[in-house]
Amino acid sequence: MNRREFARTVGATLPAWVVARSPLAVRRLTRIGLELYSVRGAMRRDPEGTLAGIRAIGYTDVELLWSFGNFGRTPAQVKASLQATGLAAPSAHIAPQILTKDWAKSLDDAKLLGHQYLIAAGLPAEARASLDVWRQWADRFNAAGAEARAAGVWLAFHNEPDHMKPIDGQVPYDLFISRLDPALVRLQLDVGNMVMGNGDPMAYLRRHRDRYWSFHLKDVVPDRSRDTGLGTGIVDLKALLAAVPDIEHKPCFVEQEGKSEDLAAARADWAWLSRLEF
Repeated sequence: MNRREFARTVGATLPAWVVARSPLAVRRLTRIGLELYSVRGAMRRDPEGTLAGIRAIGYTDVELLWSFGNFGRTPAQVKASLQATGLAAPSAHIAPQILTKDWAKSLDDAKLLGHQYLIAAGLPAEARASLDVWRQWADRFNAAGAEARAAGVWLAFHNEPDHMKPIDGQVPYDLFISRLDPALVRLQLDVGNMVMGNGDPMAYLRRHRDRYWSFHLKDVVPDRSRDTGLGTGIVDLKALLAAVPDIEHKPCFVEQEGKSEDLAAARADWAWLSRLEF
């Protein structure tokens, strides 16, 4: 009897809550999202058709791009498109500057669109050379996060490869996390970006397991210079997903940044990820 057959046999004789927690239980992602940056070229040309195509592939969720102006469409138009296609948008990527101007309006728009999270994708360019800038932005995130929580939304932060590059001997991402209040600001782990920055996503997940509430699932070529199709690179996504607590309630988004012109890469990534057992 192999491992899978044993798990099925055990599952037939035990209560469901025991099987759900068993290390032998086979799991797959039940909801798979797509970060729209992956299909930004198609979204610029035909947003309605692209969203319909994403849903037809099998994706259940999308992550919007407010930093791209939602491809020239108003929040009401986006909401109508999501309803028409049956897609959900648990989150959107935003420019960090939004936190400092009309943040209350952004929170209202987030609620209109059904977002759980508004996720800042990085910091302004001046942060690349100054730890003080990281400290200042951490304080702004905590203040904006408090407003978001009062509105029923979460503010979160998304890591980029250069966040792992030391400044004055210190990794700025580590400093930033240490100053954020976890009761006010959550984290989105971009697995591929962490690897491309020569970081270890598994180590960060172990260290901050209760702070990562959203994930970008991205594979990386062996020299860590760029991303690639899921299952074709060096990232052990199976092990990572297995290590995420309560993964069923944490949005996971496919992102392949180099393929922006059509849905072919998104289709291949969904096919691979939807079959992945962990």
